[in-house]
Amino acid sequence: MPRASQQTPILDDPKLWAERIVGGERAALARAITLVESKRPDHRRAAQQLLTALLPHTGAARRIGITGVPGVGKSTFIEAFGLMLIEAGHKVAVLAVDPSSGRTGGSILGDKTRMAQLSVNPGAYIRPSPAAGTLGGVAAKTRESMLLCEAAGFDVILIETVGVGQSETVVSEMVDFFLVLMLPGAGDELQGIKKGVLELADMIAVNKADGDNQKGARAAASHYRAALHITQPVGETWTPPVLLCSGLAGEGLSEIWQQINAHRDHLEEEGTFEAKRNAQQIRWMNSLLTDRLTGLIEEDDTLLAEKQRLEAALIAGETTPASAVEELMDALQASLRRSS
Repeated sequence: MPRASQQTPILDDPKLWAERIVGGERAALARAITLVESKRPDHRRAAQQLLTALLPHTGAARRIGITGVPGVGKSTFIEAFGLMLIEAGHKVAVLAVDPSSGRTGGSILGDKTRMAQLSVNPGAYIRPSPAAGTLGGVAAKTRESMLLCEAAGFDVILIETVGVGQSETVVSEMVDFFLVLMLPGAGDELQGIKKGVLELADMIAVNKADGDNQKGARAAASHYRAALHITQPVGETWTPPVLLCSGLAGEGLSEIWQQINAHRDHLEEEGTFEAKRNAQQIRWMNSLLTDRLTGLIEEDDTLLAEKQRLEAALIAGETTPASAVEELMDALQASLRRSS
């Protein structure tokens, strides 16, 4: 296979770099992810050329989202789960959606420490989320990083949510399977778990179900099964299972993997798997379109000033949000006509 020189910039030959990524070169994969995270217009264009060249090599991986309440042992679980999958012959990439990292540094930056064994395993690749940006921007880069990892031969992509709230919804919309980790001892009103998270879950796994925690874990699982029964939409044909596991002891992990595969088989038998992936692509495009329109306004001094004027008018009660948007769109269209 032709090799690009280590010194050849991706901007000069994206297709040749695509060959390096498909060939499994980690340095090329790391450089490519850095490229898609860049905001420079020339980098953005090169990144899209690279991704287009790699599209035929994407789409075959299991895409799994993982979230959990604070202290649930997410890192321990992901490391044990990833090592089990690698031992079974899979290649595992771990990505993160961390909207908080722009403010606090985000715990994901310590992944190489938190997942010490997995990070040095040749069958794994761990990539922190971008260090700044809105949730939508971070999520877009995570989607593109996921495609790059798939093209590099990783057949299981684990996407970890580090933030709270909307990040769960965003991750659930880019994966095939959404796993919610919970703790034993669900007596405190299900630990404050939000109904929305339950509705997103394809499975709940009660982690730390070992030693003295086993009785509490079984009780928690019973609570979660009851809660899922209440929240499950009418007509839904997949009933999210509730399993017990221990990332620390390595127990229950194979059962979780079996259920993930059973869910994939279920979607394919229903004929809804491809439709789900297609709907995700459309949502991704619409999200990028929104981001680009916002960027056009914020990159133009005149339009930005108009936006700020309308915001002040909105606060003063002089206009409505809908009227402000119409005025801003008129200004944007006028700007585009002038530039053409």
